Amino acid sequence: MTSISLLQPRFRQLKTLRAMAIGLAIGFAVPAFADNLPEVQRLIKQGQYPQALDKVDAYLSSRPKDAQGRFLKGLIYTEMNKPAEAIGVFTKLSEDYPELPEPYNNLAVLYAQQKQYDKARTALEMAIRTHPSYAIAYENLGDVYAKLASQAYDKALQLDNSNSATQNKLALIRDLITTSGKGNVKPQPAVVAAAPIAAKPAVVPSATIVAATPGAAAAPAAPVVPATKPVVVAAAPAAAPAPAPAAAPTPAPAKDAAGSEEVVAALNAWADAWSRKDMRAYLGAYANSFKTPKGMSRKAWEQEREQRIAGKSGKISVSFDTPQITLNGSTATAKFRQHYKAPGLSSSTTKTLVFVRTGSKWLIKEENTR
Repeated sequence: MTSISLLQPRFRQLKTLRAMAIGLAIGFAVPAFADNLPEVQRLIKQGQYPQALDKVDAYLSSRPKDAQGRFLKGLIYTEMNKPAEAIGVFTKLSEDYPELPEPYNNLAVLYAQQKQYDKARTALEMAIRTHPSYAIAYENLGDVYAKLASQAYDKALQLDNSNSATQNKLALIRDLITTSGKGNVKPQPAVVAAAPIAAKPAVVPSATIVAATPGAAAAPAAPVVPATKPVVVAAAPAAAPAPAPAAAPTPAPAKDAAGSEEVVAALNAWADAWSRKDMRAYLGAYANSFKTPKGMSRKAWEQEREQRIAGKSGKISVSFDTPQITLNGSTATAKFRQHYKAPGLSSSTTKTLVFVRTGSKWLIKEENTR
């Protein structure tokens, strides 16, 4: 649950709801007022939230229905850690402009921060209903479902702690949540560009949700609204110029090809050790500098992994699709689709492993799942 753009989830983790950057393009009836919003954005970027709030209130006093000004006000309240006020602003904005998905997305992030996952789910479903191609909302909804699933399995085990299938499912869900982000973090100050406003990702305990970004949703047609309201459309990215003819690729040096093969071999050995529940080989695939999730001690992390792998009953199968390998000196990044199977459970996730060369071996330094 880096990130909904404004909301505190990595949920990165409900991975990162992720950094939220939302922008609305408004057709101003009184152009002179437009100069006030860049000033509000500048104050937000500098962390001067009270001054930004005064400025946006002054702006809205003459244009109370202005969507961009109201959206900025919701962002300011979020950065000031006033979720109730922010929820009020985004709720009213979604009522006045139901065709815009971003307010629903931000509401979901705020609800997720408060662990009101049912409300977060409803808000995200509304965002998707307005824009079926809104990828960020789908990702955040997946994170919300992961958290709801974790709570449901936990409750099931409280009622019947001997159910091994439920234990396996809960362990996998928690494993996905744990490795999907870099830990829980407090909301960061908003990062504001000249036109759209953006906020760095905030994180909700134990999950990741992503905030909306300009162009993430398909740009809707201008809504039909009463004459008293400005015409509001979601900001769409500028058309990119036609690409120049691609230059002939330069053959990769032989040493890079050899390095990639070594990384793939290390990746295969890691997945095989996991499948065989060979904890010595599995843990040996991680470097001493491995970044454990949530700042856990290495010993605590190893004990947790042993419980979730060797402690599982039945056969485990871990495989992956052809990885994308990127080499950078003594560091290599492998991105791939991982497939996990265990009794009563089967899942596929996108994973990134960062390897570091240690002597003649490539060892895992960082592990991220989404």
